[in-house]
Amino acid sequence: MLKINIIEWLGYIASILVAVSLMMRSIVKLRVINTVGAICFTGYGFAIQAMPVAFINLFIIFVNSYYLYIYIKDKK
Repeated sequence: MLKINIIEWLGYIASILVAVSLMMRSIVKLRVINTVGAICFTGYGFAIQAMPVAFINLFIIFVNSYYLYIYIKDKK
């Protein structure tokens, strides 16, 4: 029987979210979904003690957040 623990599920969900984000036509949707995927990947990276995975995804969260902030600020 196939047994997948919660940490593996987190990694799969993160992968799917990042892949789906790259299919978005809207840059805002892309950045929002990609940020959620990066949050999941950050948790996954820390859970499996893979610091490069965790830290690069923390960086991606900050980059996406910065550009979302700029987009929202310019829209007003």
